[in-house]
Amino acid sequence: MVMKKWTSITLAAVLAAGLLAGCGSKGGEDAAGDKGASPAANVNETGMPIVNEPLNLTFFTGKSPTNGSKFEETLVWKTYREMSNINVTWNLIPFETLTEKRNLALAGGDYPDVFYSARVSSAELTRYGEQGVFIPLNDLIDKYAPNIKKLMEEYPDIRKGLTMPDGNIYSLPSFYDPALLSMLIGTPLWINQDWLDQLGMKEPQTTEEFYAYLKAVKETDLNGNGQHDEVPFAATGITGIIDHLKGSWGLGTSGLGHKFVDVDPDTGKLRFTKAQPEYKEMLEFLNKLYKEGLLDKEIFTIEGGALNAKGQEGLLGSTIVPNPETVMGRKEYIGLGALKGPNGDQLYSHVKVPMVHVGAFAITDKNPNPEATIRWMDYFYGDEGAQFYFMGKEGETYTVSADGQLEYVKDITENANGLTQDQALAKNFTWLGGSYPGLVREKWFKGSETLPTALAAAEKAEPYAVKDILYNFNFTLEETDLMSSVGKDIQDYVTEMEAKFVNGSASFSQWEEYVNTLNKMGLDRYMEVYQAAYDRYQAE
Repeated sequence: MVMKKWTSITLAAVLAAGLLAGCGSKGGEDAAGDKGASPAANVNETGMPIVNEPLNLTFFTGKSPTNGSKFEETLVWKTYREMSNINVTWNLIPFETLTEKRNLALAGGDYPDVFYSARVSSAELTRYGEQGVFIPLNDLIDKYAPNIKKLMEEYPDIRKGLTMPDGNIYSLPSFYDPALLSMLIGTPLWINQDWLDQLGMKEPQTTEEFYAYLKAVKETDLNGNGQHDEVPFAATGITGIIDHLKGSWGLGTSGLGHKFVDVDPDTGKLRFTKAQPEYKEMLEFLNKLYKEGLLDKEIFTIEGGALNAKGQEGLLGSTIVPNPETVMGRKEYIGLGALKGPNGDQLYSHVKVPMVHVGAFAITDKNPNPEATIRWMDYFYGDEGAQFYFMGKEGETYTVSADGQLEYVKDITENANGLTQDQALAKNFTWLGGSYPGLVREKWFKGSETLPTALAAAEKAEPYAVKDILYNFNFTLEETDLMSSVGKDIQDYVTEMEAKFVNGSASFSQWEEYVNTLNKMGLDRYMEVYQAAYDRYQAE
């Protein structure tokens, strides 16, 4: 959806104030306890509690459909409040409206102490960091964040990716262990194994075999209810299927960190993938699926909850979600590997950057105690805190097997009240839905990405998975201005035209006109800026 530009800061401020009324903390006077002491004097440099006098903070927080409605009531945050002596008020914003409401809060000036799981972009970190809205974390990390500091030493690309052009770090990331491919895939392309068996078909290895399966699903009453209500492929939008299939046309060589460009293997330079002839061929394939009714008729409008409901009813032939087992309660799905395309290309392109969200955690200048706040967050970048965040309390939410494996209790995995695993987890945890700041390793992460079906999908993908994953690039303020104006217009136009090409409201005879429009919009300048940022990235 193309977002309308607000032309009045005053209007933005009014709307933001209405949205986040009472959002910021009451200031250091109430929050830090001792009115005369400096905030740092209230902080213990190690151990728990983090502060001696209670500290109140307000977080602006993204919420997924699988999260519960009250973060304060979950086991993890109730427990951590007691441990740390820091009380967090969570202002929850659905991810669907997060960007708009985050922009309003920042533009209006009525923002909270912390942006947590709010998907703050590199451009926003640069702009609002230089304006003083987000505070530099460099010195705070050195003194109060030993876990994130150690992680940066182990994975230098983290510091490289977090450091803005002015030399400051304004955020902490969501970081996945690079060795955990199933986590980097995140949402595989799933297919219904029971229906494959009924149809007497083998698991698709090519795009044409995938098409043949979808067509057979449409034409067969596989759920045996006497109706043709089976949906061959369903998802929330077409972005997921595009990102999975573009590797079948030789595109997406750099992973999901850069959705509009990749590295051309022939030249070593960046290319704009969305104008390549191969990209047109891929969209023509998706248009064929749409025209023949093989894509869900609601694919452009359906939201996650409604998609999961269709899955629970046993209607889907294939889908793209974290795991049908956890979000739909369906165990009959397997993940596909890299499908070979019509020209022989076979690349598994749906691989995230290990540092998935650069701006997963950012402290604002309204925060009454940054020292305590970064200590609060740093706990979750260490083994103890990360295990607690994902697994909770031993004996209450997880057990340890004889061979040392952590396992959720049966009330979560086989809930007596019929809750799916995600629904049962939501009572205790808030990591569901992704983008949380912190560290993910297989040892303690027992989400859908580490179930046997997800690990099996990753094993299939591994031989063809993108190897040279590009982390994020950080643009200068001048470059950011161009990327947030010309660049945003180009990306919005591409997204709009992708949908039109797939649903048939734009003809492929208009492809040349589409490419010419991109050029007129400033594609050359966009690519010059992108290449300059890439060259700096390579030189660091």
